[in-house]
Amino acid sequence: MKKREPNGTVSQRMRAWHRDIGFFVIGLMTVYALSGILLIYRNTDFLNVEKQVETQLDAGLSAEVLQQQLKLRNMNPIRTENNLIFFQNGSYDTQSGIATYTVKEKPFPLNKLINLHKINGNQPTHLFSALFGIAVLFLVISSFWMFPRQSHFFKRGILLTLGGVIFTVILLCLI
Repeated sequence: MKKREPNGTVSQRMRAWHRDIGFFVIGLMTVYALSGILLIYRNTDFLNVEKQVETQLDAGLSAEVLQQQLKLRNMNPIRTENNLIFFQNGSYDTQSGIATYTVKEKPFPLNKLINLHKINGNQPTHLFSALFGIAVLFLVISSFWMFPRQSHFFKRGILLTLGGVIFTVILLCLI
């Protein structure tokens, strides 16, 4: 096995780190890309499974309060019969406070993959997003050490980088 030189040039070390971190990021990006593709179809029933939910709420809630408590989309009361309020995919018993309804959601682990795109700083998975962002930023910066500054590839890389920045700014202005 070949021994590594402990003190290579900055360019050599940057290339080695870029290679190793790049392979690590390939794994992260594969998972993130697959979950992003699934997220495209979130408003369809693609790969969804139906789940029956029964939850105990306070008795005697109005339809408006019920909607706030259950946090369901498109939960409009359809009709009221005796002690029951019927809404799309479920019902609520005003005497007992029991709400029974059906939801469609992605099964495990697909639901966890999709949640990678909905992370905020209060969730333990925020470290995944932070690590992913830092690793990608490192790959961006270390790319400038891949070629000598005088080479055609370096100059072309600078132009492509500027093109990417300009394209992103234009796209954001059009949205």
